Amino acid sequence: MTTLNDSVHWSAELGRGTRVALIQAGHFRSDAGALLGPVPRMMWNDLVTDEIDHQHRILQALNCLLVETPAGRVLVETGIGDRIGDKGRAMRAYEGPWIVPALEKAGFDPESVDAVVVSHLHYDHAGGVLRANGDLAFPRASFIAQLAEWKIAMGDNPRLVAGYDQPELRLVRDLGLHGTVDGEVEILPGVTVIPTGGHSAGHQGVLIRGREKTVAFFGDLCMRPWSANPRWVTAFDDFPLDSVTAKASLFARAADEGWTIVLSHEPLHPVGRLLRDRDRYHYEARF
Repeated sequence: MTTLNDSVHWSAELGRGTRVALIQAGHFRSDAGALLGPVPRMMWNDLVTDEIDHQHRILQALNCLLVETPAGRVLVETGIGDRIGDKGRAMRAYEGPWIVPALEKAGFDPESVDAVVVSHLHYDHAGGVLRANGDLAFPRASFIAQLAEWKIAMGDNPRLVAGYDQPELRLVRDLGLHGTVDGEVEILPGVTVIPTGGHSAGHQGVLIRGREKTVAFFGDLCMRPWSANPRWVTAFDDFPLDSVTAKASLFARAADEGWTIVLSHEPLHPVGRLLRDRDRYHYEARF
């Protein structure tokens, strides 16, 4: 295994030769009201007081996972990447190293990655697949998203494709990275993708199982600590009722089986666990 350094934000040994490391690939800002969706502001305003800016945006980390197993390495998520223009950077207040230099600083060689898994194909999760010059950022890796996600992302519904950068995805497809799975699939021994829907039609979660622990990454079904309430969905969820159903089911398993949870966009306390709280759940930060 790679010797980790201080640039790794968190890591855990799961047993059976499996290790997970959290790499933050920069950060950006999103409209607070859109992130909290239908939840009344009086219920969430105090949760974001310390981070909301003059444009009513809150800080969002780009949390990625590097999974090392005896069978190979899997990168979960790629962040926004380095191909975004100046206008997009300014609009989103995007800063920090993108995934390739972030991995290299942490001691990982991008060419050692065997598979890249994204929870979905929105720009802030799949944007780091290519370098600024159009070369593959992870030249040895397969690229894995759900078949249903590719169909929606490359479709023509103006509401559903709003979060996708279709020209970039066409480049990815044309470079032979149109990787798909259909349903629950074990990518490498101990690393499994689980379709969830909700946030997008083909959204998926990732489970990493070792002998001693299980780490779960639920993508944008579980962005921030307040996502632990299954009924709190975002305005970015294309199928919010499906989000509620999927969250209730997955969160029950996570709480009952003691999974470690990694939040997709939490900047300060991204690693924790879910605890039952009446008919909903509570996020308890561990890091």
